[in-house]
Amino acid sequence: MHLMKDLNKDFLNCAVALHRRALVIDSHCDTTQRLLDPHWDFAARHADWHVDIPRLREGGVDALVLAVYAPQPAEPDLGVAAAKAQLDRTHETVRRYNDSLVLARTAADVRRAKHEGRIAVLIGIEGGYLIADSIDVLREFHKRGAVYMTLTHAFHTTWADSSGVHEPLAPLHGGLTEFGREVVREMNRLGMMVDVSHVSDATFWDVLETSSAPPIASHSSCRAVSPHRRNLSDDMIRALAERGGVVQINFASAFVDPDFPEIDPKTANDWWERGGFAHGPLTDHVTPLDVLVNHFDHALRLVGPDHVGIGSDFDGVGALPRGMEDCSKLPHLTAALLHRGHRETDLEKVLGGNLLRVIEECHRAAQET
Repeated sequence: MHLMKDLNKDFLNCAVALHRRALVIDSHCDTTQRLLDPHWDFAARHADWHVDIPRLREGGVDALVLAVYAPQPAEPDLGVAAAKAQLDRTHETVRRYNDSLVLARTAADVRRAKHEGRIAVLIGIEGGYLIADSIDVLREFHKRGAVYMTLTHAFHTTWADSSGVHEPLAPLHGGLTEFGREVVREMNRLGMMVDVSHVSDATFWDVLETSSAPPIASHSSCRAVSPHRRNLSDDMIRALAERGGVVQINFASAFVDPDFPEIDPKTANDWWERGGFAHGPLTDHVTPLDVLVNHFDHALRLVGPDHVGIGSDFDGVGALPRGMEDCSKLPHLTAALLHRGHRETDLEKVLGGNLLRVIEECHRAAQET
């Protein structure tokens, strides 16, 4: 593999050792959709897709956030039902593999799991439409383990504007509605992290104005490196950092690579429906690992090592950079960052320490509410 020629083995060995001692957390994986298949075994090592227990172990991953996601439902209640089914399945999976997995809600839970040699599973709600405009549903999802909610997905909700994904969206609300602000305040009260990935710029700024706790971008990259609408501008990243938040860098080639080809949404949807990676890559375009590393490098130089983390989007994207084909390859990213001169003590924060800090700060803010 060309990657191995590019990375000095000493850096890779250091990265593997760093993953063993640090807490490594991926703040956004879409593997929840795989769990819905009764024939798919999370404990088996698979040749396709991106995440399973053996590859998490191989990559030195100590914790991951499983995203509860459903396409825009025809009726609001269908979205709630889909989310509840995924919450059920996630809890069942953790119980089934309790020798390897444990459900985590707090930073202490994650640290305990590391000490026990188990992988901590946290839950995120990806898309505020899944609460069906109900604060009670939000509270129920939190009670069932959700540590954050991404306010929008690829479309506007009735209370928050989205950035869009495949195409730009005309503003609907101009940011958050008053109910949207109520949602953010309730998340603060509950101790849930407010996730600004997928939201429009106006919604982002409304969240920062409204939230009393540090928000996160659970899986977003840098617009200055690749000008995709899903990425954050330098001003947004700085503002997030000033509020104590973190930008968790997304690995998707479509977002990080400015040379990635435009793919028709119908082509992408057809590919997913045929089984995605089980039938080969979405495109022949190959994004070099350095392109992804550029996003980490840019964010680290912009706001420092206390406000950057990992939010891969594994199992939810159609193409990944060479060398990041699945979660077992995460030490390659760490080795590349070491090669660029970033210190191990700083990378310990990036690998998971920063997200744990925000989890703790959100809980602390909730107790003070």
